[in-house]
Amino acid sequence: MESTAYTGSTRWDELVVNRIAINEPLQWLSKGWQDMRDAGRYSLAYGAAIVLISALITYLLYVTESQFLLPFLVAGFFLIAPFLGIGLYQMSAHLERGESLKTCNAVEAWKRNHTHISMITGGFLIIMQLWIASNYVLFSLLYEGISPPLDNFFENVFLSEKGRIFTIASIMVGFFFAWWAYMISVITVPILIDRKIDGFTAIRLSVKSVLKNMPAMMLWAFMIVLIVGIGLVTYYIGLLIALPLIGHASWHAYRALVPPS
Repeated sequence: MESTAYTGSTRWDELVVNRIAINEPLQWLSKGWQDMRDAGRYSLAYGAAIVLISALITYLLYVTESQFLLPFLVAGFFLIAPFLGIGLYQMSAHLERGESLKTCNAVEAWKRNHTHISMITGGFLIIMQLWIASNYVLFSLLYEGISPPLDNFFENVFLSEKGRIFTIASIMVGFFFAWWAYMISVITVPILIDRKIDGFTAIRLSVKSVLKNMPAMMLWAFMIVLIVGIGLVTYYIGLLIALPLIGHASWHAYRALVPPS
């Protein structure tokens, strides 16, 4: 496939997506599990790399006494997770075609449509920065200084009256960012590495897939949050399995939602 993507536009009513059953995400998860087993060490190594990066970021937050940002970086993790799985989508594509995984990597996937994948990834990094910045603003409105005292951080943030206000406001802001990010990214990257298509058309296909299959896609969003959330609360160890599972399953979500070109 050529690395330069088609940049033409497709009208909304010309975008074709499939209608799926509400329990379809369970099949994606099953197929994702099978891909993870077939990929073996390649899939687990990919998950391990993300676990190590997550642990390093957390360590740096504690070293710089910025651990008050940790809950919001965890929430922001869900915003960029679709792009962290690019190598996993590529593995599933190779398995689908019966090809070897020895030369399969994220760079290969990125090269297929590097201009538009880079553009979309940059956009979501900006969204994540806006999410973090919004929490800085909320902190500055409720506390003196850049953050609450670290000696009783949990009590100040989550149990005090100010903390409850902050938590409610943060959840509302986070839900706004997360839902829109989910709609425009749920199958965008798999589309871009599989088809000669521009980024805006891929985003619109993703949004239309969600709007046309709202019950099933809400279930899929819940499953993603639950599985990745378990990985996060197990001190990231669970991400070793959770991220590859969701990444491979997301490839099958794309295959189910968008008809063959």
